[in-house]
Amino acid sequence: MLKVGLTGGIGAGKSEVSRLLVEHGAVLIDADRIAREVVAPGTPGLAAVVEAFGDDVLAADGSLDRPKLGAIVFADPERLAVLNSIVHPLVGARSRELEEAAAADAVVVHDVPLLTENGLAPLYDLVIVVDAGPATQLDRLVRLRGMTEEDARARMAAQATREQRRAIADIVIDNDVPLEELRRRVKDVWEELVRRAAPRPE
Repeated sequence: MLKVGLTGGIGAGKSEVSRLLVEHGAVLIDADRIAREVVAPGTPGLAAVVEAFGDDVLAADGSLDRPKLGAIVFADPERLAVLNSIVHPLVGARSRELEEAAAADAVVVHDVPLLTENGLAPLYDLVIVVDAGPATQLDRLVRLRGMTEEDARARMAAQATREQRRAIADIVIDNDVPLEELRRRVKDVWEELVRRAAPRPE
């Protein structure tokens, strides 16, 4: 098994790269999706969040009101640390379960937005960084995600720098390119990953 950490700045196209890797046969473990699953209604995770933050963080239907919780924790590093202490172990445990269920020769891709920021590179056999220039990121966030330019710049500034991400990368996929070119690049990377995942003869 080859454990791959996949990351990239907001608007760099990481989701597209993970989708293409799955098309080739990668097992995808998406940290963001798991983070939502572990605090779904009826889970111990949601109960722990409500115990820590009160019923105010629940929406009318009993689900987690993410914008409300976000407003609380992003303004207060101590509250954010409390939330992370609840959610991160649950995400880690679920990720390990999914990884253990994969085949022995699988390429397991962990899609981790804050891999660089949280110093997680040592957890993986190899780190892939999806990279795009700031102008490309900004254009995608405004044009495709409907953000204001000010909001997009703030989100970009809150993340690790491009240089910090590239410094931990074993493979960089440059995504300042049209989709067809990206497909070719991902295919080349996939062939390299399969080669590395193959069991070595004893």
